[in-house]
Amino acid sequence: MPDFRFERECRTPHSEAYVITDEERQVGRVDLHYTPTMVHATLCVVESITQDGIHDLIELIDEELVMSADVPREDFVVAVYQGREIGVYSDEDFEEDLEEDGN
Repeated sequence: MPDFRFERECRTPHSEAYVITDEERQVGRVDLHYTPTMVHATLCVVESITQDGIHDLIELIDEELVMSADVPREDFVVAVYQGREIGVYSDEDFEEDLEEDGN
């Protein structure tokens, strides 16, 4: 059974973002958005996680992250995407591209 762990990347008054690891390997990320009555999540996982693993992960997110946030909710809605990460980009990356193009 996977040993999923969460490492917070950022937090705002109404949202949080976490990297998900299994041992030392990054296996996904989850973004949580809190409204007055619902919690919405976007869960992105690697291709190797099974459907059972995804269900286990959603339950763990609910128990460890959503319930511990102490935000009342009527529903927890999770959109799941499965695939592979192709990169992480920032403004700095695009500025370098502009400099290389001479603009």
